[in-house]
Amino acid sequence: MLKRIFDIVGAGFGLLLLAVPLLVLGLLVRLSSPGPALFRQRRAGRNGKAFTMLKFRTMRSDVDPYGHSPHSGEDPRLTRIGRFLRETSVDELPQLLNVLAGHMSLVGPRPLYERQAAEWDERQRHRLDVRPGITGYAQAYGRGELPIEDKIEMDLHYVQNMGLLMDLRILLRTVRNLLGSRDRVYEKQYSRESRYESAASGRSGAPEEGRQSDRQA
Repeated sequence: MLKRIFDIVGAGFGLLLLAVPLLVLGLLVRLSSPGPALFRQRRAGRNGKAFTMLKFRTMRSDVDPYGHSPHSGEDPRLTRIGRFLRETSVDELPQLLNVLAGHMSLVGPRPLYERQAAEWDERQRHRLDVRPGITGYAQAYGRGELPIEDKIEMDLHYVQNMGLLMDLRILLRTVRNLLGSRDRVYEKQYSRESRYESAASGRSGAPEEGRQSDRQA
């Protein structure tokens, strides 16, 4: 209950404070390349229930939305403004709306493709016991430098030890990271095991109804 109140107050305050900057950024995304300002994609939420996650669009609208994440800022799929948004993590700010809607939390395991969640065993699926977050323990203390196996272990540690004090530490660490190197946002290696690489792309194994509902808007 306290965590949900914290989320509502934090997300509401953030949206009020950032309303004008968010509108300006959305306009810049629209003007920088053809396509919509927001990117919508189906992700696995609490207890595995699917929801539509919002982000500012950072890549060209004609690229495969289920492709692998960029490994560097030189990825040709990134737009000029998109590279800045991704490296500063500003592209995630529309997820404050997801927090208000109850799909996400300010802090929690990052929402992944349903296909990725399907690859986990029963223990690993406890990662889905809580709402996914805009930032999380694995993102604050590793992010793109960690493979999925390490991220899952860190997420499980968070689920077992979560609390408001831990959330505040993660939020402060996230802010500190944003002021540091931007290279850490890019995923170096999805997994240590090649059999998991296909799960890194939402296209492989994604249900047809999921593909139809994922869209940009």
